[in-house]
Amino acid sequence: MEATTASPMPPLRHLPTSCLTGDWQMAIDGWLLEQRTPAFRLYRWERPTLSLGFHQRSLEAHWGELAAAGVIDLIRRPSGGRAVLHAGELTYALVWPEAVANRQQAYAQACGWLLEAFAQMGLPLEPGRQAASSQRSSCFATSTPADLVHSCGAKRIGSAQLWRRGCLLQHGSILIHPPADLWELVFRTPPPRLPPLPLDASALDNLLTKIALASLPTAGTGSNLQPLDAAELATIAGRRSGYGVGIQG
Repeated sequence: MEATTASPMPPLRHLPTSCLTGDWQMAIDGWLLEQRTPAFRLYRWERPTLSLGFHQRSLEAHWGELAAAGVIDLIRRPSGGRAVLHAGELTYALVWPEAVANRQQAYAQACGWLLEAFAQMGLPLEPGRQAASSQRSSCFATSTPADLVHSCGAKRIGSAQLWRRGCLLQHGSILIHPPADLWELVFRTPPPRLPPLPLDASALDNLLTKIALASLPTAGTGSNLQPLDAAELATIAGRRSGYGVGIQG
């Protein structure tokens, strides 16, 4: 009887950088996870958006007021963690089938490309050391081993995960120049005081993409630049409403 061999991992699907509303961005990531094939993308948000972690049920009252006034959009991520303000930042999403089962190891392996990229920019990062806290509403209020911080303790990158039958979706928010006024409106505290990045938006995208495609855990399979086609977009469009957050009047 012949021994069976596991199917080879398909190449990493690399999606072009996009700038869309939050419901689109989350619907894309949720759909990519369902495909259970390696995928990576960077993206920005069309409007200032507050994304809530999947299990985050306690909302600050003024968030709904800000959303009702059109100051921010409010959506719910498929991944966990606390609230993230998507303004003056860059988001990444990684789909990793057959990820290592230990979640701390998965975070470490999934974030290695970020450590390399920031080291190349002369701004080395290291994992945070604080315990996760359910008492903080903001992702950037604490720095756990899932996050990346500068030596001064300022948190540059917050990450969160969703697991489905051994397949991992990891989200991360990379702060670039968070708007102080809006941050204080949302979280009632100043944003982290971060050293400025030496690259403009285009050069930063290029550097992060180059290192990610060479260093991600799925990088050994190669990569294909593959935008979403019309049929995929039509399917994803029908799922956008699943990521909205109702605003109580």
